[in-house]
Amino acid sequence: MHALGADRPPATGVSRGNSLRVLPGFKLTLAFTLFYLSIIVLIPLSGLFAKTLTLDWQQFVSAVSSPRVLASYRLTFGASLIAALVNTVFGLVIAWVLVRYEFFGKKLIDALVDLPFALPTAVAGISLTALLANNGWIGSLLEPYGIALAFNPNGVVIALTFIGLPFVVRTVQPVLEDCEQELEEAAMCLGASPWQTFAHVIFPTIGPALLTGFAMAFARGVGEYGSVIFIAGNMPMVSEITPLIIIGKLEQYDYAGATAVASVLLVASFAMLFVINALQTWQRQRLGASS
Repeated sequence: MHALGADRPPATGVSRGNSLRVLPGFKLTLAFTLFYLSIIVLIPLSGLFAKTLTLDWQQFVSAVSSPRVLASYRLTFGASLIAALVNTVFGLVIAWVLVRYEFFGKKLIDALVDLPFALPTAVAGISLTALLANNGWIGSLLEPYGIALAFNPNGVVIALTFIGLPFVVRTVQPVLEDCEQELEEAAMCLGASPWQTFAHVIFPTIGPALLTGFAMAFARGVGEYGSVIFIAGNMPMVSEITPLIIIGKLEQYDYAGATAVASVLLVASFAMLFVINALQTWQRQRLGASS
């Protein structure tokens, strides 16, 4: 005869169907999450839109669509897009080298990737200007050929590329580390070329991370100010970025006009991030359906 309760499963303190959580209390943690996001994100953004609503429609359109502001949009979004695309390509290459190869000085190069994170943006701007200006180390070599990299849109792209690189590398690097190299070797053994192996085995895995890095680099470029103003030249209609337009309106006590332009940047950046997230979701679903 079995002892009483011998057939019962051992008590675990967790009801069946419930997963063990290190931080118990969904309602408490959710309430804290919403409260923190409201204080840090939602309330400041609500204040931005509330100030913008003090303008009527005609005033709003006039503030956000003057020729000078439109020229700053083209430069800001165009330079951010170019810099993010460049960082997507070369950031992937750098992440690949850091993950797949062992060489002398690897740890130093890995640390240098984070330098734009740690370096104050003003210091980055001054350093790039000293390097690329007509009397700088690189600028002086290019000036005889009529190539100017500072005090024009070229300088803006270079500055945004500098500050955006870590976003791509640090987003793609951990995903590459988790990739199973056995799948690549199997594809090569089955006769796949290196390009086919990358396109059909590696890229579907790192694609969402690559899109995330691109989106983060683009969003950072749109809002960047400190590293750009030193090297851009800040010439109206030529090399003036939108954040500088906002600062100028604030200095003129045109707070509503400044928030109106800032709202355009915010909505555009949010739309870009929404599209990127939608593409990531689609890519993950496609990858899951094909596996």
